[in-house]
Amino acid sequence: MSRKKKTPQESLVSMTELVLPNDTNTLNNLMGGRLMHWMDIVSAISAQKHSNRIVVTASVDNISFRHPIMLGHVVTLKARVTRAFSSSMEVRIDVEAEDVPSGKKIESNSAYFTFVAVDQSGRPIDVPEIETTNEEEKALYEGALRRRQLRLILAGRMKPSEANELKSIFEIK
Repeated sequence: MSRKKKTPQESLVSMTELVLPNDTNTLNNLMGGRLMHWMDIVSAISAQKHSNRIVVTASVDNISFRHPIMLGHVVTLKARVTRAFSSSMEVRIDVEAEDVPSGKKIESNSAYFTFVAVDQSGRPIDVPEIETTNEEEKALYEGALRRRQLRLILAGRMKPSEANELKSIFEIK
């Protein structure tokens, strides 16, 4: 049975937050944990839109903070599904911060979260495939298999020798 296809655009979610004093550390920078919480929310909504199902967070890739986000900045988080496997979905999140009075914007970070769609009993359920519509979506789609294999190796669920997509990168024999 062929699964229905959806485009990444159909799962696009944008969320905006204002950095308030309760969100900051003693240097008046947004706390990393608060940003990760927002990233989990926006990416879960994206995965739900793609799958039309309840989703649970399965993994979070490396999150590196390129630039601090300050008290008073407006944070915009954009998420979209880059690839769907049988029941799991990779979601990319891009984070931008803006100092509204100056109009200055910075790209704070990006990350990939993985979600699994589940039924009412919590069992994994199939999700629609992704159909790319442009070169950026195609590049993210193609890279998703490598990222997935790396996640599985790091989680101890795949042997490096089984990671066909990574062999050329690491020259695994």
